[in-house]
Amino acid sequence: MEIQALAGELYRIGAVRFGEFVLKDSRHSPFYIDLRVLISQPAVLRRVAQAMVNRAATLQFECLAGIPYAGLPIAVAMSLESDRPLVYPRKEAKAYGTRRLVEGVFQPGDRALVIDDVITTGGAKLEAIAPLRDAGLVVEHILVVVDREQSGAETLARAGLRLHSVLKVRELFDHLRAAGAIGDAEVKLARAFLET
Repeated sequence: MEIQALAGELYRIGAVRFGEFVLKDSRHSPFYIDLRVLISQPAVLRRVAQAMVNRAATLQFECLAGIPYAGLPIAVAMSLESDRPLVYPRKEAKAYGTRRLVEGVFQPGDRALVIDDVITTGGAKLEAIAPLRDAGLVVEHILVVVDREQSGAETLARAGLRLHSVLKVRELFDHLRAAGAIGDAEVKLARAFLET
């Protein structure tokens, strides 16, 4: 599916919204991206997975590593779409069983392509990849659906990681404006917020 059409689908299912939203850091944003709704929209999730697999086509990796929680269903869909194995870091070790912090089958030295939904500043991605690296996986690339373009790429670059995305948020706004889904006022507010 063409990226512009995918942007429209994300807007249609409510994964991209405009209004006033309070973010985790207490700032007020004129837009919100919530890709968790993809789990209830299998056709759109499949299209997202296809776009992610296409974006990953030039990268070298042995397995996908989905970041819980929002990145995991996207990574599962990619695994099914590409026939690539999947691993994932646990948020906490179990006190029983294997007590592993990384679930799935892999060999130390395998390259893992880390998958998540959105990136803002990149701090959460660095926390999520620590157990992967501790388990012996090599992490060089992170692929997200939407890059909010709020210093995430720079944060990852300082840690020796490369960020890849299907959509940059400014491109997303432009696609939605071109499709008539949003107007100039929403785009202006959203772009101004990104500059703060």
